[in-house]
Amino acid sequence: MQFMHIGITAACATVSVGAIGACSVLAVGRNPGAANKILVQSILAIAFVEACVFYVIFLAK
Repeated sequence: MQFMHIGITAACATVSVGAIGACSVLAVGRNPGAANKILVQSILAIAFVEACVFYVIFLAK
């Protein structure tokens, strides 16, 4: 019960990464010329989401 926040954070991160991926695919479909910029922004966003999960894991121990 005390580590339930790790599971909740991991589940929310999974949903967030999926949403970022879906939105980046839609954005590239609308403007293929901006694919490189969209790729960089989506990688940064995914890295920030994953960093939140790592912070929760490390702070829980």
